[in-house]
Amino acid sequence: MIAIIDYKAGNLFSVQNALHFLGIENEITADPKKLAAADGLILPGVGAFPKAKESLDEKGLTQLLLELVETKPLLGICLGFQLLFDYSTEFGKTAGLGLIPGYVDRIDDFDHALKIPHMGWNQLHIRQDSPILGQVQEGDSVYFVHSYRAFTGQKYLVADTDYGDMIPAMVQNRNIYGCQFHPEKSGELGLSILKAFAERAGGL
Repeated sequence: MIAIIDYKAGNLFSVQNALHFLGIENEITADPKKLAAADGLILPGVGAFPKAKESLDEKGLTQLLLELVETKPLLGICLGFQLLFDYSTEFGKTAGLGLIPGYVDRIDDFDHALKIPHMGWNQLHIRQDSPILGQVQEGDSVYFVHSYRAFTGQKYLVADTDYGDMIPAMVQNRNIYGCQFHPEKSGELGLSILKAFAERAGGL
């Protein structure tokens, strides 16, 4: 079973619908026992970083996740991807989960040539192999919606995209994975990523 972590994030049900479509057993839950019993964990999210982190803290999920990722895979999506890092500068500096070294800052647009938020389909450039790449190949496009981006080391970078600069799109650190884009909104390629994660977790 794949547990979708319930901290009142905006895209919980779109992720769940994608897993249902794939025939992957899943549950939206914040119950510590159910999270501990799951094969893998998905941390979704849309919205502001500080509010999301506050919600995780208030529900007692921050420390629980830090313990659970020692033994089970975790996939962060969009805001959930950003929460994997050490901190974000959105509305001031807020600590993240610290599961992948790096930080999150606003997308640079010094010459006002970019539309912020970055919204739409962009190509992926693969930098290293990963068990959750699914059917993704070099140059394939996926769907992004974000105003902030991660800064992290090359060793954690699975794929990036170009939007005025190189922006990390997929990351990995041991059994912790992240997608800045929305796989649940990225057609068959996105579904293949979710399926690959479930297979990696043993939940399929």
